[in-house]
Amino acid sequence: MSLPTILNALGGLALFLLAMQMMTDGLKIFAGGGLRKLLARWTSTPLRGVLSGVLVTGLVQSSSAVTVATIGFVNAGILSLRQALGVVFGTNIGTTITSWLVSLVGGGFKIDAFAMPILTVGVALGLTAPGKKYKGLGAALAGFGLFFLGLSILKDAFSGMAEAYGAGVADGGGLPAFFIIGFIATLLTQSSSAAIAIILTAVGGGVIGIEPAAGAIIGASLGTTTTAAFAVIKATSNAKRLALGHILFNVITGAVALLLLPLLMLLISNLSEWLDLEKNPIVTLALFHTTFKILGVTLLLPFTGKFAGLLERAFRSAEEDLGKPRHLDSTLSTTPTLAVSALQAELRRLRDIVTQISSVALLGTVKSADDIERQSESVRHLGEAIVKFVAGVRTEKMAEEVGNDLTQGLQIWRYLDQSARLAPYAYALRQDLAALEYSEAKSGIEAVLENAIEYISLQQQADSAHEAFSLRLELYEGFEETYEKAKTGLLTAAVGRNVSITRTESLLDNLSMTRRLVQQLVQADGLLRKLERRDTLVKDAHEPSEILSHMEQDLKTGETFTPEGESSGSKPW
Repeated sequence: MSLPTILNALGGLALFLLAMQMMTDGLKIFAGGGLRKLLARWTSTPLRGVLSGVLVTGLVQSSSAVTVATIGFVNAGILSLRQALGVVFGTNIGTTITSWLVSLVGGGFKIDAFAMPILTVGVALGLTAPGKKYKGLGAALAGFGLFFLGLSILKDAFSGMAEAYGAGVADGGGLPAFFIIGFIATLLTQSSSAAIAIILTAVGGGVIGIEPAAGAIIGASLGTTTTAAFAVIKATSNAKRLALGHILFNVITGAVALLLLPLLMLLISNLSEWLDLEKNPIVTLALFHTTFKILGVTLLLPFTGKFAGLLERAFRSAEEDLGKPRHLDSTLSTTPTLAVSALQAELRRLRDIVTQISSVALLGTVKSADDIERQSESVRHLGEAIVKFVAGVRTEKMAEEVGNDLTQGLQIWRYLDQSARLAPYAYALRQDLAALEYSEAKSGIEAVLENAIEYISLQQQADSAHEAFSLRLELYEGFEETYEKAKTGLLTAAVGRNVSITRTESLLDNLSMTRRLVQQLVQADGLLRKLERRDTLVKDAHEPSEILSHMEQDLKTGETFTPEGESSGSKPW
């Protein structure tokens, strides 16, 4: 093999990879949030997820980009793992569009007459377009033109190799060897599209035959899993699960395709003959590529739910285990009074989790805000379970008091959820304090943090007695006074130019959010103590008048206290 042939092949491959990158980046810019909206809205079932995955991957020409976006949606709670698996299945079909584009090169298509005008329009649009969106379209069009030019160079290089060494020069080694070659080609280029383009252009140039190329395509499809595996080594649990789903899909599909390869090739041969494609081996292989990917989706799509359940048990993090309910059981849905007791126990556990998160945020005893964010995920997952549990309780013949308790349980969950969401601001305030040099402003913020920590410590140790509640009430009133003094001190420091305006704004924002965190905890604690008190009274009382008497006593003792600015009957959302 001559050096010019090798250089031409490498140059064609480099141009192809550059073109793919330009197409992907340009189309993502041009589409803006449209593709994300499509993924978010049109994946309600696994089948719709597959169709969305096919469409979006076909548009951006990058299964990796679509998979990364899908992982982001799963992490944000927009998509379930079951929906995301449908999208990932669809991306595998969407990647076969590259095979059909490559087949245009091998079908006697005049590349120059097609690619050059597109390249010209793309470059002109990129240089003259007024907005970023249309510049992105220009980059995509330019990449599309370069895509075909790169393939044309690759085809010429392989044709020269076949002329020099004879047709089918690389057919030696058998199916296993070509499977490995396809896998390695994808591993090296980190692009299954690039590997398949090499394989198809080699077939078009007469370097290898159809059956060895089919084995190489299966190897390339399996090789694309290495990109997902490398990308999620230090990623979130959801990312690892989705990557594992992508890997298992390709492994299962590849294994089935290898086992059924003779039957598949017979089917493709008959289809090619029926469609009059037998004279174009590249089109035949593109048909094979699409067929075995569709076969894989057809086999696995009915089991998406079980597949997702299996993956949910893998890579479980401590935060996810923490966010799994321990007291909620769907069998209690037919017995509302027992459901309220279980809900109460789970809410107490949720409160303990939130106060622990708030404590480490206020003390600053974690490495970064990301650690707090991960811990807050457990609150979100547990909150979802609580809402689902309450929604499943049977309402037939439910006593009014039980319905009120369930509603109040949702209010408590909402307050605690808001506290967890505000914890990163408390952590940021602690970090701001470390960098603050002006002593008077610093002492005010220190007092706020200390009072907040003291309240949380008391809350964790408190029982349902009225004396304990009075102590908490008194402490919260002192916290409000401390907050007002800290705010006034900061504003005074800003007026005196002892603290910059920018720093003051940041400190005031974080200070206000920290105050809000404590308010939400106070609100949740008051409602939870009220719920516990009523549950105890219902269990111990024998007459409705006795229950009413205790309820009236609660009102007299101030058990319905709420923070300033919120009424006891107001909804938290």
